[in-house]
Amino acid sequence: MIRAGVIGGSGYTGGELIRLLLQHPDVRLDFVFSRTRKGESLYKTFPDLTGQTKLTYVDRPDTETDVVFLCLGHGNSGKFLKEWTFSTDTRIIDLSNEFRGVDNRWFGKREFVYGLPECHLDAISTARNIANPGCFATAIELALLPLAAAGLLTEAVHINAITGSTGAGAGLSETSHFSWRNNNMSVYKPFTHQHLAEIRETLEGTGTVIPELYFLPHRGNFPRGIFATLYTGYTGSIEEAVELYTDYYKDSPFTFVTGEPVNLKQVVNTNNAHLHLHLHEGKLLITSILDNLLKGASGQAVENMNLMFGFPREGGLTLKAIGF
Repeated sequence: MIRAGVIGGSGYTGGELIRLLLQHPDVRLDFVFSRTRKGESLYKTFPDLTGQTKLTYVDRPDTETDVVFLCLGHGNSGKFLKEWTFSTDTRIIDLSNEFRGVDNRWFGKREFVYGLPECHLDAISTARNIANPGCFATAIELALLPLAAAGLLTEAVHINAITGSTGAGAGLSETSHFSWRNNNMSVYKPFTHQHLAEIRETLEGTGTVIPELYFLPHRGNFPRGIFATLYTGYTGSIEEAVELYTDYYKDSPFTFVTGEPVNLKQVVNTNNAHLHLHLHEGKLLITSILDNLLKGASGQAVENMNLMFGFPREGGLTLKAIGF
């Protein structure tokens, strides 16, 4: 049984982590840090936790805990680690984008490993610190890694992806307000989304030259989930493509290649990613779906924790999809 702490436990990713850690068989959630909610019961912020925990928010972390999850806004993780010095035995999993880039992997004496288990399984298993991937990045990397690893990603990739409103965080903004988001759809950061850098670095890590990635992210009018469609040139048969992807993910307990068209409700509320392939006139279409708060954030963070501590990879993550 290890002790865990959550920093920034009042937002969407922090709330999901709390829910996962409370029911994890090998973890005791020791504290949840919040500067503004000291002494307040967790169930005041998350009413679904009524009767599930008696924990209250604290404004001082236990710096000797076994693992701490940083669920702070982008750019704030480093500031927090400067303010609070954790034991060298404490493992850190950061859910922001601060340590994902190859030029930003070190913070003092701490080296952060990029935490995509389907690509960096061995490195994660021996890591002391993890930079958890972005949600869009996870969906897109899972869609393209088999092609990149096989040296078959040779033509430009066109990517359309739509994310739920929880991807924008719990704070209100013009584009996350219900009145604006409901019955609406919009594109944002076309061709320039910040996740492109980590996507390219991950794919280049397979040892192949990566072509242009044309990424159009969209805001959806649903709370959670990512639905991504990608297409690129491919000279093989659909049977060969399916075999390539199935073989690449044969040891993954969470990423599946399916022969049927996919829909978001298959993966929402799970740590699963589903991939579907379709070949049309020399273009391979890959559809990639996942829950942006789980496989795209908190679920993947727990998956990384399991690997770091030698727990079963599925520990605390056998979740049920909403289905309908």
